[in-house]
Amino acid sequence: MKRRYWMLTALLIALVPLGLLSDAPAWGEWERSYYEKVLGYIPRGIAHAGGGGLLPDYSVPGLGEVGGYYLSALVGVALLAAIYYLLFRTVRRG
Repeated sequence: MKRRYWMLTALLIALVPLGLLSDAPAWGEWERSYYEKVLGYIPRGIAHAGGGGLLPDYSVPGLGEVGGYYLSALVGVALLAAIYYLLFRTVRRG
């Protein structure tokens, strides 16, 4: 089961750059003006939210656009794996 999980995860990471082929922005990565255009308004939480994130615009100096996407995918998988590990470890003890 674990092997299948990691193989699926690796496949999904390998498919990450497919998003670069589309002209449309990825869901949830819209600029505030795009929300206005698509929804007709800017949701209050988004209007007051700061931008950025760990890897804003997937830009990492020296890696290029595709490298930044892969690094973002790997960081995301590592963070989620750590959260799941801590969650399941806590549940098993309790």
